[in-house]
Amino acid sequence: MVQRQLPKIPELLELMQFKKPELDGTKRRLEGALTIADLRTIAKRRTPKAAFDYTDGAAEGELSLSRARQAFEDIEFHPDILRPAEHVDTSVEILGGRSALPFGIAPTGFTRLMQTEGETAGATAAGAAGIPFTLSTLGTTSIENVRAANPHGRNWFQLYVMRERELSYGLVTRAAEAGYDTLMFTVDTPVAGARLRDKRNGFSIPPQLTVGTIVNAIPRPWWWIDFLTTPKLEFASLTTTGGTVGELLNAAMDPTISYEDLEIIRSLWPGKIVIKGVQNVADSKRLIDLGVDGIILSNHGGRQLDRAPIPFHLLPQVVREVGKDATIMVDTGIMNGADIVASMALGAKFTLIGRAYLYGLMAGGRRGVDRTIEILRTEIERTMQLLGVASLEELEPRHVTQLQRLTPVAAPAPHHAPAVLSP
Repeated sequence: MVQRQLPKIPELLELMQFKKPELDGTKRRLEGALTIADLRTIAKRRTPKAAFDYTDGAAEGELSLSRARQAFEDIEFHPDILRPAEHVDTSVEILGGRSALPFGIAPTGFTRLMQTEGETAGATAAGAAGIPFTLSTLGTTSIENVRAANPHGRNWFQLYVMRERELSYGLVTRAAEAGYDTLMFTVDTPVAGARLRDKRNGFSIPPQLTVGTIVNAIPRPWWWIDFLTTPKLEFASLTTTGGTVGELLNAAMDPTISYEDLEIIRSLWPGKIVIKGVQNVADSKRLIDLGVDGIILSNHGGRQLDRAPIPFHLLPQVVREVGKDATIMVDTGIMNGADIVASMALGAKFTLIGRAYLYGLMAGGRRGVDRTIEILRTEIERTMQLLGVASLEELEPRHVTQLQRLTPVAAPAPHHAPAVLSP
């Protein structure tokens, strides 16, 4: 029998330790976010539907995005026991410089649409964390202003080769003069993907005030106040080139880009150059043979070709074929620090986050981006400790098994890409 007694007042007082209320609403929201999915929930609540769906959505049936995320969930880790890893080193050497974490911020267009601090929040947060920040050709903060916001950090520039080639060449020159150390040449956008959420929402750049947007804005007045009382939303690095936002967007997609463009861009760029949007082994081998500094396995976050290859599944094949010393990076679908650890174990030298960063931005501006980085940092450190590795160099393919849901009905035919002239 349990002996019962009346509660003792001192013991009750020990239990009644109330937490001091947090009056800063943003801080309170962000402290309650324990995962990137939590930040996404906050972002959805605070951002108008059209802007949120532009960020969150992908092409057509959004299969490429959902499969990429599922691929990271479908892994099994194999930890070692009795291997102390009290302190872990999460830093990596990438493209001639150090990064405090094995990920950087990917290029995203229209970033001030999501939250008015935009690229400035991303660049300053990246600089404070000691990781690279990548500015998009279609960014809403200029090349020079991002450099001013992050003067001592690593700034990378993502390039679309536009129909008017001189526009792209001018951007390359400006980025080099501003001290950007890496050029990210994107090759998977010959035409725009079909973003059906945007079409259904009647989404436009810049957003237009309609009955639907006004109704949707009623519970989110802060977003519209920010939007209407801050500088015009535009492609900041392209403002001097003329043309409307829509015209510049169409000009950024060109189905005629080729290896000849790569040769020209390489001749103009003095720093490191990486190719973003690689989606098969043959192209990976060709690019490494041509001497580029790295490749990024990516399907553009599922925003271009739906049913595209899953970058994380492609990673081990590419590493085997091009060599473990080649600089292979990966993006698309990363929502957890464990996803990053698994990628590094399978041979990636670095990873990039896009939506995860934007969810934090929409949830709380610069402080939200800081929270994104902190969540991923904590998950990376904890995963490494549970695996029994003290540094990223200790990660090996044996630490990860990719569990596969989608199995080809027959072995795919070898991919034979068209012959190209060597530079």
